[in-house]
Amino acid sequence: MAGTHAVMENKYNHVTPGKVVRIIVLIALLLFLAAPLLWQISLAFKGPKDDMYAAPYLIPVDPTIQNFVDVFNRLPLLFYVCNTLIVAALNIGGNIISGCFAGYSIALLKFKGKGLVVGLLFLSMLVPGETILISQFLIIRNLQLQNNLIGVALPGLVSSMNILLFMNAFKAIPREMIEAAEVDGANVWQRFWRVCVPQVKGTMALVGIFSFMGSWNDFLWPLIVLTDDSHYTLTLGMSRLQGTFVSDPRVVAAGTIIALVPIMIFFLVFQRYIFNGLEAGSVKE
Repeated sequence: MAGTHAVMENKYNHVTPGKVVRIIVLIALLLFLAAPLLWQISLAFKGPKDDMYAAPYLIPVDPTIQNFVDVFNRLPLLFYVCNTLIVAALNIGGNIISGCFAGYSIALLKFKGKGLVVGLLFLSMLVPGETILISQFLIIRNLQLQNNLIGVALPGLVSSMNILLFMNAFKAIPREMIEAAEVDGANVWQRFWRVCVPQVKGTMALVGIFSFMGSWNDFLWPLIVLTDDSHYTLTLGMSRLQGTFVSDPRVVAAGTIIALVPIMIFFLVFQRYIFNGLEAGSVKE
């Protein structure tokens, strides 16, 4: 017992300089990443008696929720949210469907030029999105989808990153399962739908979450495509809170917090499906 006690005491009392440095670095990173969010939350609740240009302080002197009320009074916020949800739903469905079919084809089917396709996918990820905005806009205009929510969603329906994620997920499926289904007489479609798709539910959840976050936060592309404020998405509509001659940082901060809340709720609700999907897709002996 004495020996065990000594081992346990040595285990918990032995702190190396490396551990101390790692803890300090992690705390510094946490403060660095969380500081802007904490400042926005503090600013959103500050009232007229709070001096925004004094030395920074987080706890408001005159706390109020009037800034959030002003956001709802100035903007048709629920209408913008509905527009954004439509775009997000199209992006989620498009990325999951296109990623599943393309990833399965590249990972498990044999065809000429497979290496070229994979190389093109990797190369497309190296191209900055801003460099192809003009080309995208010209295509959308020729399709007469300008000032349309479908035009906003269309370029984001397929993503090289998501295809590669699905490709890796399908490659991780044991070949024995697929070969067993093939021996049982399952065709390509049946092997895809009944054997392979259930194994990549975790990747579906991951792609769905990131697609939602990307479409929810997108500002530049809707700004280029949309001209009528009746089609504005949430991030684009929030820009109306800051005018040329009138601007209240408190209201702008409240607007950003309102726009952030749905993303946080979506992630907190659906993040468990990533792990549940991975567990359901695992092979049990």
